[in-house]
Amino acid sequence: MELKLEAVRREIIKPASPAPQDRLPLSLFDLSCPAVYVSTIFFYKALAGESSVIISKRLKSSLSETLSSFYPLAGRIDGISINCNDEGAVFIEARTDLPLSNFLKNNLDNTDSLGVFLPPITSGESAGTWPLLNVMVTFFGSGSGAAVTVATSHQICDAASLLTFVRGWADRAKGDSYDVALTTPQFAGATIYPPPHSSFKAPSMDELFELRGKCVTNRFVFKSAKIAELKRKAASESVPVPTRVEAIASLIWRCARNASRSNSATPKSTMMTQAMDLRLRIPSNVLSRNAIGNLQSAFFLKEGSESEMKIGEIVAKFRKAKEGVNEMIEENLQGYNTASTITTTTLGQNLLSVMGNFMAELKPEIDLYTMSSWCKKPFYKVDFGWGTPVWIGSASHTIADNIVYVVLMDSKDGEDVEAWVGLPKQDMLVFDRDQDLLTYAVLNPPVLI
Repeated sequence: MELKLEAVRREIIKPASPAPQDRLPLSLFDLSCPAVYVSTIFFYKALAGESSVIISKRLKSSLSETLSSFYPLAGRIDGISINCNDEGAVFIEARTDLPLSNFLKNNLDNTDSLGVFLPPITSGESAGTWPLLNVMVTFFGSGSGAAVTVATSHQICDAASLLTFVRGWADRAKGDSYDVALTTPQFAGATIYPPPHSSFKAPSMDELFELRGKCVTNRFVFKSAKIAELKRKAASESVPVPTRVEAIASLIWRCARNASRSNSATPKSTMMTQAMDLRLRIPSNVLSRNAIGNLQSAFFLKEGSESEMKIGEIVAKFRKAKEGVNEMIEENLQGYNTASTITTTTLGQNLLSVMGNFMAELKPEIDLYTMSSWCKKPFYKVDFGWGTPVWIGSASHTIADNIVYVVLMDSKDGEDVEAWVGLPKQDMLVFDRDQDLLTYAVLNPPVLI
């Protein structure tokens, strides 16, 4: 059955109380991020017999309360800072007659079907100005469930920031006692990375990425038993027990390189960059686990055009590069124990140097694969009062459809891994038939609830 969705209401939700400060400075890293929305779609079944009217009202009132704590998300980007002017966030309500179980069972063979759950952007709106937060709540037919889509500007939020916001909002909506750490977040601003000069001009998407034409996104599910097999294959003397992320990312990179090579007249060198969450690497008394901002570093690997890219060798290089950044961070934090002193260290500059080294390697003749892992982040614990999500999806690719990327996410059971892979169309035609990949992963399977 085809999904037909109708947006029935669009409102601006303002914070319940005024922002405690007028401006929040953005860091050089924030403003170097593309002006796109980071989004996640949470699917819930059976809404405890409540009507959509009551649910919508509660979500809007709790969103208003939550924005009082997450006040920059209700502001507007103005130059190199956020004007915390309480302008508000967009809230859209939509409906479909299709039952949730039918959609998840029959419509996920094409990930583009998820695009309808993204809040539509109207003329004059942008992730680089306003709104910085878009929410869309879609009610499925016969009271069978709902989808809650949250989209935040990448120039203020990374994936961990989005999750912190959603968990804080869900706790308020549920009406239970909520985690104070989630409802009084630390906005990192220019705490870790330095602020830009007032004349700073953000790079364009063309400058940030080698845009390789229209991309196609597919979802590959790695079951836990297959992950165990892959980890055994990826093991080596230097890395006897690879992590799930190391093994899966290395396999995907190898298969993507092979797909690109099959479509290229001349073999190209290839690069892979993997994001690293600084919250997990900086002591929590310096940087809160719930801090809001683009609090990422990254490492990268490069392989020549003739490299065999054996899985075990890639994993070993992956581990070495990751540990190198970890060691640099640890060395730079020696003797510092508060956020107010961290900017006086060389950490911010060294993190920028890591970025600079990466950018210096980027050339048109090199294929780049940008990878992120959302594994072990508690997306599946977000509960608005209807229980935890039955499935979590993504639809960012339906807007920014010319970026090559890989995102790894836990499945609901926490054991399997879903890999969302965006590749140029001609490469995907080869990639999704690669038997090395399909030995371990299933392409776009249905979700059964």
